[in-house]
Amino acid sequence: MSIRHFLSLMDLTTAEIRLIISRAIELKAELRLGTFSTLMQNQSAVLVFEKSSTRTRVSFETGVTQFSGNSIFLAPSDSHLGRGEPIEDTAQVLSRMASLIVMRTGPHERIEKMAQYATVPVINGLSDFNHPCQLLADIQTFTEHRGDIRGRKAAWIGDGNNVCHSWMNAARQLDFELHIATPKDHRPDQNLIKDCSNNIVLTEDPKAAAKDAALVVTDTWSGMGHEKEKETREKIFEGYCVDENLMSVAAKNALFMHCLPAYRGSEVTAGVIDGAQSVIWDEAENRLHAQKALMEFLLTNSHDKQL
Repeated sequence: MSIRHFLSLMDLTTAEIRLIISRAIELKAELRLGTFSTLMQNQSAVLVFEKSSTRTRVSFETGVTQFSGNSIFLAPSDSHLGRGEPIEDTAQVLSRMASLIVMRTGPHERIEKMAQYATVPVINGLSDFNHPCQLLADIQTFTEHRGDIRGRKAAWIGDGNNVCHSWMNAARQLDFELHIATPKDHRPDQNLIKDCSNNIVLTEDPKAAAKDAALVVTDTWSGMGHEKEKETREKIFEGYCVDENLMSVAAKNALFMHCLPAYRGSEVTAGVIDGAQSVIWDEAENRLHAQKALMEFLLTNSHDKQL
């Protein structure tokens, strides 16, 4: 077997994604019963985080602990990556000591290079291009509340960013319809639009995207790397706030999701995010369970490393 990495949802088959989601739901139930695994006993996962994090860091560290393993967190100031050591060198060193690498960074090429030289599984904890771990949790959450997402309509409202890109890949892999409402100059990646063309619809009209949708999703307008553009972006995205009026055109039992952190009054109103249709806390918790299922899958489907 070759090493399995998870840099994008496209690194998995549709059947594998469904298997991981199903296993995540099982692991969640097992945790409620106090059942823990020794999958990573005497093993370590290294978290190479070049961007700040709350949910991604805590969920991976907690998941490794629940697998009886140990996690090692490396911020830029904690490793020689921050002093210019080549990623390929770091990847080979970490592979000799740890069983798993989780990387959170900016340019997607950095994660690709880490995976190219690592001899243990590498997981994308977020890049500027996509955020696939978030989507595993999101699909798990939808499945728990509404069943199979296949053939359903979901709406993305706001910026065509990294999370939107992963939603596009999810639509392609799991065969649902994703309507994406963004300002014209903030559409998703053009190449990805072509790749996902059979499962996406682009519009500049949030209400058209949300009409009859089973799920409405948004994200902050000023994500990591755009903090200095906050005021400018708020003007650009005016009219793209997910409010009660927008949710009223979605399906009667539509769910609302947000990957967090959220800014009430900007991309979403407090009434929606704290309302009955919101499943954001289940969504956040499921980062833990989905990533445990992912780690289990990668570790059991990759060959033993040679020390």
